[in-house]
Amino acid sequence: MLTLSDPQIGKLANLYCRKTLPLQVMQSSAGFYIGTCDEDGLPVSRESAQYWKHRADAVEAFRTGAWSQRRQP
Repeated sequence: MLTLSDPQIGKLANLYCRKTLPLQVMQSSAGFYIGTCDEDGLPVSRESAQYWKHRADAVEAFRTGAWSQRRQP
């Protein structure tokens, strides 16, 4: 069972959109980031304060927890 304290759940997605969505590495024109998307694959929230130039770097940060949670959307 997933809880809001679970680091794998998008905190901003839950707080502002009332959705419990899993975190994943996503891409925008600014680079790769940790965020959430809905069931249609549309972005819901950017959770990481950082952007990474390479997907592998974002995946490694996500895997190791070496990223910072944004406090506001």
